[in-house]
Amino acid sequence: MRWRAFLTDPLHPRTVLRLLTAGAVLGLLVAGAVIGLGLFNVSTKAGHWPGVSWVLHTTFRSSVGLRADAVPPQDLDDPGMVALGAGHFDSACRYCHASPGETRGATVRAMLPAPPHVTAAVQDWQADELHWIVHNGIKMSGMPGWPATRADEVWPVVAFLRAVPEMTAADYATLTQQPDGDRCAMCHGATGASGNPHVPRLDILSETYIADSLHAYLSGTRDSAIMAEAVKGLDRDEIAALAARLARSVPEGTAAAPDPGAERGRSLATRRGSLDVPACRACHGPWPEPLNPAFPALAGQYAPYLDAQLKLWRDGNRGGGTMARLMHHAARDLTDDEIAALAAYYASLAPATLNETRD
Repeated sequence: MRWRAFLTDPLHPRTVLRLLTAGAVLGLLVAGAVIGLGLFNVSTKAGHWPGVSWVLHTTFRSSVGLRADAVPPQDLDDPGMVALGAGHFDSACRYCHASPGETRGATVRAMLPAPPHVTAAVQDWQADELHWIVHNGIKMSGMPGWPATRADEVWPVVAFLRAVPEMTAADYATLTQQPDGDRCAMCHGATGASGNPHVPRLDILSETYIADSLHAYLSGTRDSAIMAEAVKGLDRDEIAALAARLARSVPEGTAAAPDPGAERGRSLATRRGSLDVPACRACHGPWPEPLNPAFPALAGQYAPYLDAQLKLWRDGNRGGGTMARLMHHAARDLTDDEIAALAAYYASLAPATLNETRD
């Protein structure tokens, strides 16, 4: 009768509180024993308890779906975007996820959870979801977050991942080839001008500017995960030698036919922003007097790359050398249309180094 009364009669609030307190204390004791005495087996060989993998993966997918809201760029499927993403994947991601046609290493397969092969990792994800995963990483999985603040350069990796399902091992090898073992040439080409509009041409830049940029990437003062990965391990002597070699390239190419966008950009390039902000041409040319080699030449630089850099300057996310503050002030009031016009203008000029630029 007592048990029936216990099950059917309302419990006194004090009794409920005591039961809850006892349950909480018991839970803490069990948790303390598991944590302090090592009762939970953390060995990857032991695997997860039944159902844990499903819970973790479902939580992962739901979390990504809730938070992924980045808007993909219109040129996401551009071959240049795919090529740039492939280059970064090859140096930063391939060890864990392998490449198309390649088998993951035994050590990677022994991880828990094991990083999926890249062909499996990209299945059933939308572009914005892939962007969120690559940029944020995944807790307790070994998947790191993007090692830079800016999120725009994640899109080339997304472009590559979207192309993976149709990519063969030969396709991947073509995208990631390094002529004569030159890893810089994988993205920038053997002469510093790859033709990929999302990768800056280096043949127009001075030795000083190239060296300063590499040091900025290495120290993290210029924000780029792709370039931080590319320069890792370089010392001062190697940077100096690399800058000198790249600066020896002679720019080739001709001026493009003028269009309305470029003509507007020409006008903007001559406009002085304020007493503290000189006109674009005063630092980047064309200019009748010798210019400081610490500034980059822009004549013939690819328009998509210039467009992206000017937006980073405007939004304050780029970083760089000693003149970074000046460029932030120069770009902070530019509209998207003005940035596109400036990029079109400089891209229309014949490729040339800083003091050889002709308008």
